Amino acid sequence: MNETVPPPVFSVSDVNAMVRDALEGSFLPFWISGETGNLTIHRSGHVYLTLKDASSQIKTVYFNGASVCRNLGLREGMKIEAYGRLTVYAPRGEYQFSIKNIRPFGLGELQMRFEELKQRLAAEGMFDSARKKPIPFLPQRIGVISSPSGAALKDFIRIVRSRFAGLHIKVCPAAVQGAGAEQKLARAVRFFNRTDCVDVIVLTRGGGSLEDLWPFNEEVLARAIAESHIPVISAVGHEIDFTIADFAADLRAPTPSGAAEMLIPEEAAILHDLESCRIRMRSALSLYAERAQSRLDSVCRSRAFLDLGYQLDERSQRIDMLMSDADSLLTAAAERAQLRLDHAQSMMKACSPYGVLNRGYAILTNDAGQAVRMPDDVAQGEHLSARLAKGKIRVTVD
Repeated sequence: MNETVPPPVFSVSDVNAMVRDALEGSFLPFWISGETGNLTIHRSGHVYLTLKDASSQIKTVYFNGASVCRNLGLREGMKIEAYGRLTVYAPRGEYQFSIKNIRPFGLGELQMRFEELKQRLAAEGMFDSARKKPIPFLPQRIGVISSPSGAALKDFIRIVRSRFAGLHIKVCPAAVQGAGAEQKLARAVRFFNRTDCVDVIVLTRGGGSLEDLWPFNEEVLARAIAESHIPVISAVGHEIDFTIADFAADLRAPTPSGAAEMLIPEEAAILHDLESCRIRMRSALSLYAERAQSRLDSVCRSRAFLDLGYQLDERSQRIDMLMSDADSLLTAAAERAQLRLDHAQSMMKACSPYGVLNRGYAILTNDAGQAVRMPDDVAQGEHLSARLAKGKIRVTVD
């Protein structure tokens, strides 16, 4: 006899797990393009958004991508290209695209390499502010790495000399563009560190295209800058140009001339500041001395200082006054108590029955000692005792 096998019954979690395995196992990672929408950068560091085109959309997540999205200036309505894979969020039964890398739509190969290197070095902590070295104030020896024939070097030297004369500028010539330029720039940074002949290093060149500035985006130069024990200033290109060297350096200057102005203050301004400090210091010392002298004079003029026994005499007099006040208070309290006692005695006398007898009255009591109040309390011929103000008499009822 054939028995029918009941069909299996799956839970919702089982179904979502099977869908996830099937979906994630069927698609390799790929690039996808679309317009961003519903962008949320969560405080956890994850980014949630929707990628859409004219007719469809897909939910997207970028785990730990907050810093990358902020650096790219990601916003809703922006068209991007994202690299990742399809996944399933089983608790909601939704499939989504998990981003591993992101770039603006149509980004060139060089820009992609720039962003990749920037993210990788940033993840190593190379760009952290904690590792930045302070730039010395008014360095006496300045090392410059640049093309010896470039306008950037001439502008830098001209501005330094005009702001403060007498500083030593050591130039290490190096190619600033073209194949192999990054190696020469890195060797120049290591040369200054090996000879230790300068207080600060300035890496500079003028503006140019992304291709022209590319040696300053190479990893070998970035690591040479990060390993330098001498502070490094990067002044590459124009104000809008940013290179990997800028992020690795201890200070970024927008232009070569801007580096000179940031590094070297004007001599006249320094002298003016020193004179102002000298005047303020002299005024502060004079004011402090005047206040100290005033306090000393006040102490010297005080009665306590002139007569050391004054304070003891004053306290002894104070004790005498307190004792006198105490005696007066005790005497007044005793007088008030005596008055209250006399008043109480007067009241007691006024209320005493013996006081009534003094006014001519008598108290009659029978032989049992009971007071006679009415005629019916006695009988004819009964003997009574009459209490007078002074003494007693025997009386008979008639």
